[in-house]
Amino acid sequence: MRFAICEKTLSQIECRISQIANRMSHIANRTWKGNTGGGTLGQRLLIFFFRWWNLRLGYAIMAVVVPFYMLFARKGYLAIYHYFRQQHGFSKWKSFRKTYRNHFLFGQVILDRFAVFSGRRGDFEVEIVGNEHFQRLCNGEKGFVIVGSHVGNFEIAGYLLGQDKKRINALIFGGETATVQQNRSKVLNNNNVNLIPVSADMSHLFAANVALQNGEIVSMPADRVFGSAKSVECDFLNGKADFPVGAFALAASLEVEALAIFCIKISAKRYKIFVQLVSVCHCGLGYRAKSKYDPQSPESKGDSDFHQNDRKKQIANLAKAYVVELEKIVTQYPEQWFNFYEFWKSSEL
Repeated sequence: MRFAICEKTLSQIECRISQIANRMSHIANRTWKGNTGGGTLGQRLLIFFFRWWNLRLGYAIMAVVVPFYMLFARKGYLAIYHYFRQQHGFSKWKSFRKTYRNHFLFGQVILDRFAVFSGRRGDFEVEIVGNEHFQRLCNGEKGFVIVGSHVGNFEIAGYLLGQDKKRINALIFGGETATVQQNRSKVLNNNNVNLIPVSADMSHLFAANVALQNGEIVSMPADRVFGSAKSVECDFLNGKADFPVGAFALAASLEVEALAIFCIKISAKRYKIFVQLVSVCHCGLGYRAKSKYDPQSPESKGDSDFHQNDRKKQIANLAKAYVVELEKIVTQYPEQWFNFYEFWKSSEL
């Protein structure tokens, strides 16, 4: 009887993971929806599943589901296939194998998140490279900006790491189910992380400004434009792509530093976090910000246009410096690029 119940439970789990894979096809659209698939019931079932069963069993089921997802979600599949062919120059067969590996890893990082939701945070080991940058800024009086990307598992870094020196204010998209939002808030609140949902009225930008002025940390992604006109074109992996400048505009306007953080999955239960200072001088872009502009100063009268252009250049160069660091990581871990749409401006085989 007990075996029959277990078999039924496994069947339900497989069904729900399959549903997640099918609904993940939304990611293939050029305009990303910003939510996790699977539905509320499926997500709750995953959390329950990981309280009692080994995470590797979920990986095994995901390995079977991924080919079906690739078959039916062709836009996402082709975008990643083109990424390996064009940006990395791999052969057709190698690109196909890498595309499967990429989808499988993406499924794993989603399952890892639900494993943490179920209370299994201690199952994961974390190695941090460049932690001295993070600690130095945490010990300072000023706030700073953390820029992330859809490479590896950026969100889980907030779950696995804890610090109580400065509150982290993470900008998130509010389209998630109640299950994800509740579990995400529960775990992150214990790690001194406050969530700021992105809203149409742009009130999240005001909240981010206030947080930085209070000496806190603001975290936000910096690799998806979402149709915003505020972007800069950058050379990236043998092509050109637009990157949003919101995070760098915040850093430049409030004269605070920015860190790029990448959380890479190394093995089933091991992650490696790279922390890198985003600096135009460090990346050899040859630009240093001028002294702080004071519009009330008599010396500054008539210089506002010059100052505005100077600030725009600073913001653009910060974005380009971030892209330099992003390219290093993606070159080292190409299979953990999780932007499932045609990211580059031109894509010709």
